[in-house]
Amino acid sequence: MSEDFMLDTDDLERRMAGAISSLRTEFASLRTGRGSASMLDPIQVDAYGQMTPINQVGTVNVPEPRMVTINVWDKALVGKVEKAIRESGLGINPQLNGTIIMLPIPELNEERRTQLSKVAGGYAENARVSIRNIRRDGMDQIKKAKADGMGEDDQKLWESEMEDLTKKNIKAIDDLLETKQTEIMQV
Repeated sequence: MSEDFMLDTDDLERRMAGAISSLRTEFASLRTGRGSASMLDPIQVDAYGQMTPINQVGTVNVPEPRMVTINVWDKALVGKVEKAIRESGLGINPQLNGTIIMLPIPELNEERRTQLSKVAGGYAENARVSIRNIRRDGMDQIKKAKADGMGEDDQKLWESEMEDLTKKNIKAIDDLLETKQTEIMQV
């Protein structure tokens, strides 16, 4: 019965790739002294009774490298969008001009760069935890198969494959973090 055991490595790899993709999205939201529309992606606005991404309540533009603008479509949501940006922790002070919210991107000082670098490290650690949880799920499947009669050699083979997959993805996270921290600390 257990001779047919196949660890679904494709599913595990897909889930690990999802964790890395999520990390990339979080890294894109960290500003590095230049404006980008993606820095607003994680911010949600309470619009019409549900949490909605900013890009679904207005048009986000980057007219110049140090300025991001949001043209809010519904005048009633301007205050909510402004509040969401203030409370997001981006460290940007929104300026209102009718239904347009302007976000001037201040020059990053050394203290803010260090702080952003630590935030990036926190994002990377969360991604590592996700990878380890996926690894644990895989190991649990292997242990269950062992209990169902899988041989010890097969168990060691699958565990080794699971470890290799985990190490590969943790290294990818570490590489992404190193790149992002270098980008943040660059003056």
